[in-house]
Amino acid sequence: MPQRPYDLQVVTPERVVLSESVVSLIAPGTEGKFGVLARHAPLVAELGIGELSLTRPDGTRDELAIANGFLEVSADGVTVLADAAERLDEIDVERAELAWQRAERRMSREAAEPDLDIERARVALLRAMNRLKTAERGRR
Repeated sequence: MPQRPYDLQVVTPERVVLSESVVSLIAPGTEGKFGVLARHAPLVAELGIGELSLTRPDGTRDELAIANGFLEVSADGVTVLADAAERLDEIDVERAELAWQRAERRMSREAAEPDLDIERARVALLRAMNRLKTAERGRR
């Protein structure tokens, strides 16, 4: 039996990243990954840093690198409100590698600079690593 499609919107403060019909998605919740199929019970979940994987009605799959936000399941479909989201073709690997290196340097200076915002550096590192992992997966 074919899966039933539903509308998915992925939105950041700057733009609508994706708006299309899907049959399933796997999202990076703060407590672990979770999936959504059509007719899912209403839900609001906090998202962490990770990959949002989706499957379209034709069976094609795609991944987006997302960072923090919320996901809402309603009768109208699923809306993802993310702090940041990038489709595979938008990820600048060189920029992500530079961000990773910057974050690692900042974290290594933490002991010498007590005023350094180590949490901000840790989040920057996680975001860069996620973008690189998502881009790598897309190349396969």
